[in-house]
Amino acid sequence: MKRLHIHVGVDSLDESIRFYNALFDAKPVKTKADYAKWMLDDPFVNFAISTRSGKTGIDHLGLQVGNANELKEMRDRLKNADMTVYDEGEATCCYARSDKSWVKDPAGIGWETFQSMQDLQTFSTEEPAEPDTCCIPDANAGPNAAVTAKQSTGACC
Repeated sequence: MKRLHIHVGVDSLDESIRFYNALFDAKPVKTKADYAKWMLDDPFVNFAISTRSGKTGIDHLGLQVGNANELKEMRDRLKNADMTVYDEGEATCCYARSDKSWVKDPAGIGWETFQSMQDLQTFSTEEPAEPDTCCIPDANAGPNAAVTAKQSTGACC
């Protein structure tokens, strides 16, 4: 089963957590000093906020899948649509170990398809010192996409 993923960059994590707790009538399942995530069943969404985005508002969208077969299906859909797909593979980001692929829609919004396999205690492999550094690769950047993304987009899952 697929779950919609929305990541929003925020200025004040505490203020935003209070707002989204009230909106969703639920508390986050994961809270860190720079990040919070709600795994909601109604609506069926993985909703995350962080101060690492470098901007406020929608950072990126995605579809979280439950298993490797669903991830392969999503990757095939993107490739069949003639979209430039960056298969990041296994990555550590947003306090989780996941297998990911990325595209940009016609409006330039990053979309990730991913399967999370493990919760982690660190934000990313490199645990960036800069809060605006994270993990959306540029699907058009080729083999160095992950490095380019970390240096330029400031995006995160």
